[in-house]
Parts: sequence; C-alpha cells; structure tokens
Amino acid sequence: MKPVWIVDDDRSIRWVFEKALSREGIAYNSFASAREALDALSGGPPQVLISDIRMPGQSGIELLQQVKEKHPAVPVIVMTAYSDLESAVAAFQGGAYEYLPKPFDVDQAVELIRRALDESQRELAALEPLGEVPEILGQAPAMQEVFRAIGRLSQSSATVLITGESGTGKELVARALHRHSTRVSKPFVAINTAAMPKDLLESELFGHERGAFTGAQALRRGRFEQAEGGTLFLDEIGDMPAELQTRLLRVLSDGTFYRVGGHQQLKANVRVIAATHQDLESRVRDGVFRDDLYHRLNVIRVRIPSLRERREDIPLLARHFLAKSAKDLSVEPKRLSDDVLSHLARMDFPGNVRQLENLCHWLTVMAAGQAIGIADLPAEFRGEPAITGQAPAADWIAALEQEVERRLARGETGVLDQLSRQFERSLIAKALARTGGRRIEAANLLGMGRNTITRKIQELGIGGVDD
Repeated sequence: MKPVWIVDDDRSIRWVFEKALSREGIAYNSFASAREALDALSGGPPQVLISDIRMPGQSGIELLQQVKEKHPAVPVIVMTAYSDLESAVAAFQGGAYEYLPKPFDVDQAVELIRRALDESQRELAALEPLGEVPEILGQAPAMQEVFRAIGRLSQSSATVLITGESGTGKELVARALHRHSTRVSKPFVAINTAAMPKDLLESELFGHERGAFTGAQALRRGRFEQAEGGTLFLDEIGDMPAELQTRLLRVLSDGTFYRVGGHQQLKANVRVIAATHQDLESRVRDGVFRDDLYHRLNVIRVRIPSLRERREDIPLLARHFLAKSAKDLSVEPKRLSDDVLSHLARMDFPGNVRQLENLCHWLTVMAAGQAIGIADLPAEFRGEPAITGQAPAADWIAALEQEVERRLARGETGVLDQLSRQFERSLIAKALARTGGRRIEAANLLGMGRNTITRKIQELGIGGVDD
C-alpha cells in the first residue's frame, strides 16, 4: 500500500500525525507546502492525502483540484478551522472525501484515515475503464446464452425475434446482432411501432409519395429504404396495427413494398429484427396478431432474461452505470457500499436494467456524499426487498441492517444497546406468547435459564404469567 501524505505548513501538526501514524504502522510522507506535494506527485500518488486548506503559496483547495484531476480515486481529507467552514464546503464540492476540523482528536483523525484507506482500496478494485467495457454487460449464465446466440448469428441474415420484459435491453441486443453481422457497414435503423398512430407509422415504415395525403408536400423515403443493405429494428412489434401487419408480412414474404400513394414496386434488402415484451402466442390466439406474421418473425428467437434472473450482474451493472452517469455529467463517480450492493441484488427491479440505470443516474445527481449507503437510496428502494423464495433469515438480517443504517445516518448513539433491548424484548414476548405465558417453557425455547428470563422480563417491562 502506498503511503499517506500529510501537507501542512505547521510543523507541530505534521509531528502529531507522524507520531500517530507511526504508532499505527501506517506509512506516511510529510510536506510543508502544496508545491512540495505536487512536485512529489510525479513519482506516483499517495493512498490518502491529508491537507490543510490555508497555507502560504498554493492553498489546499488548489492542491485538491490538481490531485483530483490527475488521480480521481485518491481520497483527500482537508483540515480546517471551524471559522473556515466556507472553505470546507468548497472542498467538498471539489471532491474531498472528508474534512477534519481543528483542533482535532488524534484518535478520531486516525480512524478517519483508516476509513479513507479502506475506501481507497475498494475504489481501486472497482474502477473499470469505460472505453474497455463490452457493449452488453453480464456474467450470469442466462446472459451467456444471449452472448452465444449473438455469436452463432454473426454470419446469418435470418429474421430474429427478441423477447423479454420492458427494460431488459432488447435494443442493445439488436444493435449487437447488427454490429457482429456482415451488414455492419450498412445502416441500423430502429422504430418503435407502438409509439405512433397507424397512418403515421405506415408512412414512417414505407415512406410516401408527394401528394399521397394532406401535408405530403414532398416524397419521403421510409425506414425500409433508409435501412437498405442493413438492419431494421421493429420494437414492440406486438402492438402493430392489424392493417400494417399485412403490409409487413408482404415485405418479409417477397421482399417488396410500395410507398404510401405509390405505384412503383420497391425491393427491400433489409434484415428485420423484431422485439416485444408481450406474449405473441397469446395475442395470436386472441386474434390480434396474425399467425402467419408471427411465424415469419419467429425464425430465430432470442430471449433476454429479466434482472431478477441475473442478480449476480447487479453490482457489475450498478458500477458501470454510476461511472457512465459521472462521465456524462463530468463529475466524480459515486461509490456503492457493499451493503447497498447486497441490498440491490435482493430487489426484483420490475423495470429491469433500465430501472437500475435510472437509479444510478439519480444517485449521481442527488446523493450527498461520494460513498452511498442504504440511507442515501430513494425511499422506494430503502424498503425491504420482496423476493419470491427469499430465505427468512436473509429477510430479517437485511431489515436489521437497514435500521442500523438509518439510525447511524441520523447521528444516533447507543444504537447497539437500543436495538439489543428491542431484539430481546421481541424474542421473549414471542416465546411467552407461544407458551401461553409460561416462563420455564419460554426459557427452554430460547435456551436461557429461568432466573435469566425472569430478570429480563422485569428489566424490559414484559408481562407474563408466573409458573
């Protein structure tokens, strides 16, 4: 591990830190100015940087900015007097990990440094260069099947039907199929068939001739012409109006179509990839989707798993989306605690990957600190996850962890004693209810002596029937 750097023009402050870190076995380097620290930065960054704000020459804020610009993963702790709160705020806005008010308690300062060291280690382990991230992320077995399908289809121009719940990433898979096909040099054109009325959709798909209808003042090429030689992605195909289903079937059958209001037959050299979140078989049975079109589309089917079917991918996706949001907004990426990652992995995410991405964007914008705990999540994500088949033990432990997070976030003290009393009170009350108030039987169920349960009943104010 690299050393901790201490930057302060006050020799006595540096001496205090040096002695404290030596006692803890933590390597350090000391600097009397920001300039000295910046000169040393060429030899590599520290594990953690502690800097005073007000120093002769360059300030601690300027040092923070330059360190963060070159090494954004390095936690920076700034020291400031109570009267210098505005500078502390500026430091947080510049990406400081924490600020240490002067005068400070040495033990608390060392504990803060230890937390920053742990944070630094986790940050380095989690960093993933965005430029090297694959187009679709997933390590779960269900996603490996999708990757295999994309690979097998790389040399084919067969029609593909992609199925999966909303938000699972069907268009991403369609784009990957195009990118790994022999049509990659030609256009990829996408259209959501449920997003527009029938008349407009017909014109969008097939184009129209000048004067074909009121407002058609010029010839327009439709999506089939725009995608010539490439791939046309028809999203939400299950909602396509019946009249257009007939026209689409004609294109898939013989590769020809007419513009709206046109008389010249046009050839379509286009690979069609369709997608739906609906059960097309049931829509065929209900008479709202053509059976022959269904079979034309369902040449090769690729099913995208829901996020609850690939929970092991949630931490990987969450880190990626946080990094992506931070890059888009030109801010430093937030970091999810292990508790949050475990908590999210137990959630069902009905909106799937899109919902997780939206959550990560919300956290990038709205979460106050760099390290995100459960208390930082939006209210709808802080509740106990409801998972079919989830073990009861995991349920109550997760609930306990959330309660601890909430209390610590509010700055409460004595949390262990408070929760322990509530825990014991609940256990004893339930055991007494089970035994009809008979203390000896309740004590046996709980594995404690009669004298112990009697004492705790009195201490905790629990009523019971004497044996």
